[in-house]
Amino acid sequence: MPVWQESLLLLAIALVLAIGIKYFFVQAFYIPSPSMEPEFIKNDRILVQKVSYWGGGSPKRGDIVVFKDPGGWLSTGENKTASNPITKTLETIGLYPSGGHLVKRVIGIGGDRVVCDSKDELKVNGKVLVEPYLKKNAHHCLGINDSTFDIRVPQGHIWVMGDNRDDSYDSRGHMGDPGGGYVPDDLVVGKVWALIWPWKRAERIHTPATFKDIPNS
Repeated sequence: MPVWQESLLLLAIALVLAIGIKYFFVQAFYIPSPSMEPEFIKNDRILVQKVSYWGGGSPKRGDIVVFKDPGGWLSTGENKTASNPITKTLETIGLYPSGGHLVKRVIGIGGDRVVCDSKDELKVNGKVLVEPYLKKNAHHCLGINDSTFDIRVPQGHIWVMGDNRDDSYDSRGHMGDPGGGYVPDDLVVGKVWALIWPWKRAERIHTPATFKDIPNS
């Protein structure tokens, strides 16, 4: 085989592998807003792994997940995607961070009762969440419209909230929408595995211990 043909074949194989990795294993995304501060800052780059949700696996409480817009959650500025042919191609094969998605923390899963009371305490199935990852001096559950809530998450859905509770238009802000603020499990792309950019803050992402002892509904 001539060198040029061999080179094209190797390039084609590399592209197929890159696309396969993106769709089945790991994908890069960027943070579109300040809603996950202080863990993630706007325009940070993250890696999302999909292995945890293979075989019918579903998101767990405390996971930080990337999910497709359920409908009207993203503003025009947050819905940007690759803007030129080169970056669009790189995005397709997984070498450029994808846009058009949201990043939030899973607070409740199907069947859970999630309550925000007037004391700004957030409870899941009766347990008050202690959340050291929240932005300093931020509310625990009030903040978007200062309203309390008491909801039951439907099966096959999740209830999500940003860590920057005073600047996160999450499930709380969409309770009046047709979907009730719940995100269907099948819209979840994967679980955030690592912060990769900027390099100085790069780290593995772990589920906080506060979610380990929540009783089942």
